[in-house]
Formats: sequence, C-alpha cells, structure tokens
Amino acid sequence: MSLRICILETDVLRPELTAQYQGYGRMFEQLFSRQPIAAQFHVYNVMNGEYPPEGETFDAYLVTGSKADSFGSDPWIQTLKAYLLKLYERGEKLLGVCFGHQVLALVLGGKTARADQGWGLGIHRYSLAAHAPWMDPEVSELTLLISHQDQVTELPEGATVIASSDFCPNAAYHIRDQVLCFQGHPEFVHDYSRALLDARQDVLGEEVYRRAIASLEQDHQGDLVGKWMLRFIGHSDKAKENAA
Repeated sequence: MSLRICILETDVLRPELTAQYQGYGRMFEQLFSRQPIAAQFHVYNVMNGEYPPEGETFDAYLVTGSKADSFGSDPWIQTLKAYLLKLYERGEKLLGVCFGHQVLALVLGGKTARADQGWGLGIHRYSLAAHAPWMDPEVSELTLLISHQDQVTELPEGATVIASSDFCPNAAYHIRDQVLCFQGHPEFVHDYSRALLDARQDVLGEEVYRRAIASLEQDHQGDLVGKWMLRFIGHSDKAKENAA
C-alpha cells in the first residue's frame, strides 16, 4: 500500500510563479513521485485555514516552507503550533522543511531567531553529523537549495543533529523515529531558486545575489533527502500496520 502523507502548506507562491510551480505542496508531490516508495498526498493550506477533516488518518504530516517567521504572532501560526503539538502528543510522525523545520523546533521546546549570519541562499553544503537506518544511501556531505533568514538556534530536548555547517549548525535533526526536519529545500529546483533570487535582487544586494546565483552551477541532493523522508515515514509502526 502507498504511504498516506498530509502536506500542511504554509504559504502561497508569488503570483508570477504560480502558473509554473503551483505551490509548495505540489513541489513535494513532484519530489516524492520520483522516489521508489509509493505515496499518496493530501494538501491543506493552513495559512488559509485549511486542515484535514476530523478523524482522517495519515502516515505522516509534512510542514512546508514559508516566507513567514516561525516565531511570528500571526493567528494562523498559533493555530498551526497548537495543531502540531496535538499531533506530536498522540504519536504522529512529523516532518518539516525550512519554516516547518523551525516551527516544529519551537513547538517541541527549541528556539528560533533571525540569524546573525544573514541570508542563506542558493546551494549550501553540510557535513553529516549522524546516520540512521533510513539514511540510505549514506553520504558524508549533503548539498541542498536554501532560502532563509531564520534558523533553529536551540534544538528541542531529545533531538539529534543530522546535518550542520558553520553557517547553519542545526541544519537538520530528528527526534527518534517521530520527527525529521531540514532547513534546506529538497523540493526546490534550480529554476525556482533562480526566480526567487531574481525577485529579491534589490533586497539582497548585488554581491549577495551574484554569489547565490553562482552557487546554482552546482548540483543538489534534494532527491536523496526525498528518499530519506519516505524511508523515515516507512519506519513508523503506524505505516507498517496500514501496509499490512
């Protein structure tokens, strides 16, 4: 049986990018569709107040990236935090990317903040700090497309760092077999990253912009992380029961 994944979408794309890329939920569907593990997806835009119907069950819940701050006071962010805490307390499997990575850290007792290091953009390289059975194949370094100003500055209790760099020490973490989060964007493609950089060029400044654009000459390992995510979900007892 296919894994059932609930994608909690936490943003809407810029109008000029919607026709081609649709949304972050759709990007994750495309990422996971390239993996050998079958999965079904249901996308809910929580920024617009959309949530799964009461009683509907999933093998995992994935929180996407967003231009919002994880530490923001927006009502929809507070609603999302309460919902995620409820999911965690009942033992659901949770995954987060960028904003999702940060908001889950906050919900579970960690800290996030605007990074003194400034914008993280383009392709970034991380050292692997830990390995787990679902991280197959193993690699010693990881490259991902990134776009963030904020970072997780303190991990939740019980979290294990997976990937780190001097720029972003808590770039990925997991909490046992229940929570898996990445600061980078495995669902991004080069053209989308380039379009975001072009749209923000005036805000970023010429030097930061050009350095980020130059980094896009490298490959990234989003597909590998997508595979890890699905393998991580497959390790849940709940998923095994549903597949039986």
